[in-house]
Amino acid sequence: MSSLDRCVERLIELVGYDTVNPTGDELALCKVLASSLRKLGADSVEITEVPRTKTTPGKTPGAYVYAKFGTPTLLLNVHLDTVPANSGWQRDPFVAQVTEDRFYGLGSCDIKGAIAAILVALESGKAENLGVLFSGDEEAGSQCMPHFLANTDLSEVKTAIVCEPTARAAGIKHRGMQSYRASYIGKGGHSSKADTMEKPIVELAKLALQLDAIAVDRVDRGPEGMKGLCMNVAKLDGGVAYNVVPDMAELSFSVRPPPGFDRAEFAVLLEHARLSSHEKIVLVSQTDHKPFACGNEDKLRELVSPYASDFVSLDFWTEAALLQEAGIDAVVIGPGDIAQAHTADEFVSLADLAWATAMFEDVIARHAT
Repeated sequence: MSSLDRCVERLIELVGYDTVNPTGDELALCKVLASSLRKLGADSVEITEVPRTKTTPGKTPGAYVYAKFGTPTLLLNVHLDTVPANSGWQRDPFVAQVTEDRFYGLGSCDIKGAIAAILVALESGKAENLGVLFSGDEEAGSQCMPHFLANTDLSEVKTAIVCEPTARAAGIKHRGMQSYRASYIGKGGHSSKADTMEKPIVELAKLALQLDAIAVDRVDRGPEGMKGLCMNVAKLDGGVAYNVVPDMAELSFSVRPPPGFDRAEFAVLLEHARLSSHEKIVLVSQTDHKPFACGNEDKLRELVSPYASDFVSLDFWTEAALLQEAGIDAVVIGPGDIAQAHTADEFVSLADLAWATAMFEDVIARHAT
């Protein structure tokens, strides 16, 4: 059986496990992966459960499995959770379908295909000084990676490959992600008194316009290829009926700042926008993921350059930022195209699976010498 056939076989099994974040069972898949990693010669394998954030009470816990081959100096990381199946699927998301050139299934592109490729690559038995981390809770809360970094001895780990669907390019920079919720609480009442009452939706609409003005003013600012803030005024909620003045309203928005982003300046801009709209607006940060720019770029280019089609800036956030912040130089690369991630009938090409398997076989072999 060819390495591609074995990769496909592995991926069929992986897709069959529901690891939808936050309702799926990450722990069940971690147990299966732990068994495989032990059979592949890992010196130690540990499974860890991690509670979800308070925003998802009562849901299943996150989990990760970490295997060590010798004393790791290189870390391979892939997240094992998926987003929920998008509307429009024409097939069962958890039952893989393989065509002449594509593999369909939820998470096949983002990013269980990389897990399958690493498992097949480890069959060579050449792994030395390698750590393999299959981690959960990446798609919603990112609780597993911080837990891993805070509770694992990584003193010898110098570099990491973080797998995401990059269409074979190597990501050496990417934007961060900051999301916010603004709220206004009034008294509410009969709409016949609307002219003299507080108007929560109107006040937050003013804030939305202020935020858009900030974005327009900065659309041409930033590093080449990553200009602008990607400001997204996403949702304005409030009210129950046309003849009732709302007693409250909420506005959700986000930005994707590039590396070098001046956080202090942006905080001042937000506060000015809040006060210019209405002082009663309460602004709360919900997500704060910093931008990423890899360190020791020359070494990381050498690590993946035989297989990377290009070295690029990515538009989406990854947990490479957390590894870099912890002092581990990271690069982002993997099979599949981000355009297929989170879509109905998600797929990864068989050619990409073959490419990824070859890349990891080579990386593991070169690292062992």
